[in-house]
Amino acid sequence: MMKRKSRNNRFSIAMLCLLLAACQKEDDQQPIYDPTALQVDYPQWIRIYLDEIPIPADNPLTEEGVALGRMLFYEKNLSADGTQSCATCHRQENAFSDPERFSKGIDGSLGTRNAMAIINLGWSEKMFWDGRRNTLEEQAHDPVVNPIEMKNKNWVGVLQRLQNDSKYPKLFFEAFGTFQIDSTHVTKAIAQFERTLISFNSRFDHYYFEGDTTVFNEQEKRGLEVFLHSGECNHCHSDALLTDNFFRNNGLDEAPTDLGMGSITNGSATDNGKFKVTTLRNIAQTAPYMHDGRFATLEETVEHYNSGIKMNSPNIDESVPLADGGGDLLTAEQKADLLAFLQTLTDESFLNNPNFSDPN
Repeated sequence: MMKRKSRNNRFSIAMLCLLLAACQKEDDQQPIYDPTALQVDYPQWIRIYLDEIPIPADNPLTEEGVALGRMLFYEKNLSADGTQSCATCHRQENAFSDPERFSKGIDGSLGTRNAMAIINLGWSEKMFWDGRRNTLEEQAHDPVVNPIEMKNKNWVGVLQRLQNDSKYPKLFFEAFGTFQIDSTHVTKAIAQFERTLISFNSRFDHYYFEGDTTVFNEQEKRGLEVFLHSGECNHCHSDALLTDNFFRNNGLDEAPTDLGMGSITNGSATDNGKFKVTTLRNIAQTAPYMHDGRFATLEETVEHYNSGIKMNSPNIDESVPLADGGGDLLTAEQKADLLAFLQTLTDESFLNNPNFSDPN
């Protein structure tokens, strides 16, 4: 009896060792890094007007990278006190722009510019109103350490907070093959998500590019004619992007206090007062307008181009309406028609796309 019991004990111990070894082997096994390539989805007609969206060789789009970037875009732990995320100043319902005139930092501090809309920026070669960054990756870096915005002294605390969050190390491994989180991969992920913020599904697109003439009423059709001809809007807001992505002075001030592009190009006087031409896509949702949000409504903005341009502004652009004359450009009816047309640039599917919303 004693021998049988001893054999049973030895058998049980052996089985336990095998089980422990199997569990240990399973625990030691690293997850597989095998990201899934992602193709940005946009209508076929876009390719007539634009090249394929440029994707950096060192930051290809993947399902895992975009999913991580989306989470980080809404992650409040990117700010020093955990109260603000990128989405705080770039709200989906406002076409990823800020409805406040001046964007607020974590302690209520105000900047001097309105946060730009994030729409189709994958085709843009210069970021911010003044063009100080060349890529979306660089653009994503700045707000985190901006002394007014998220107000981190550096990235150290941000990375510690993300590293200590149980969900992020695994997500970074799935996206980039590393459990160690750094600022480069944070900004790469956010940039991947931002490249998917594509908007080409407005009534204007269906009418103008796809030929569906039933989606415009007569006033909107007249407004399109004003946009293309008497209003001269399409000189700068052109083609499928509805922006030429240039930097221009549109005659806001005779003596600009914010030098715009001039403030970052070694004090070049020829760049003073120049700001990036914004897209008009979803323009009805991105108030207030201009780099400093000085115009609260589209009506005020149209009136600026109609009668308010400061002809003596330095470096005023030759494409600005009335640059060679004065007086009103449009009649009251033409202004009303133009405003009606601008409403057709709204892309409801973009504003309500669940793939762009807060994943939490």
